[in-house]
Amino acid sequence: MANRAGILTQISVSDGGVPKRAVASAAISAEGVLGDRQRDLKHHGGPDRAVCLYSAELIERLREEGHPIEPGSAGENLTIAGLDWAGVCPGVRLRIGGDVVLEITGYTSPCRTIAGSFAGGDFSRISQKKHPGEIRVYAKVVAGGMVRAGDDVRVIEGSAFGGGGGGGF
Repeated sequence: MANRAGILTQISVSDGGVPKRAVASAAISAEGVLGDRQRDLKHHGGPDRAVCLYSAELIERLREEGHPIEPGSAGENLTIAGLDWAGVCPGVRLRIGGDVVLEITGYTSPCRTIAGSFAGGDFSRISQKKHPGEIRVYAKVVAGGMVRAGDDVRVIEGSAFGGGGGGGF
């Protein structure tokens, strides 16, 4: 299933905190998404947590459950549709548009900062322990460049999709 495709539905940035606001395009470098800033650098940002990604389908499912979540409100930079999110796990590489390559480095830990996106403030709804495969992920930047809403997102490497390393470049 290497080269499986999705689409970048939204790019979100903020001057610190949530919600993040949608932008049409952004530059991505090893430091993260240009125009985005984190207030808590102990728990957010840095080379292995440069970009936060989440599934458009999971956001929609959460909305159907009654949560007031929107793309960007839980702190993600890139909202992606069309991928089997349970397979977007550490080690998987994604190509976004023509230039950007991200490698998933880990799962986020939800915190009270995003409580407003969840009914009753229950941010644990996107905890990897409680709901495996339904969580935001962090990524490091392997290759930077520009991304635009509507760009293709392709899984180019990673055992969860059968790429096993070395595929797609």
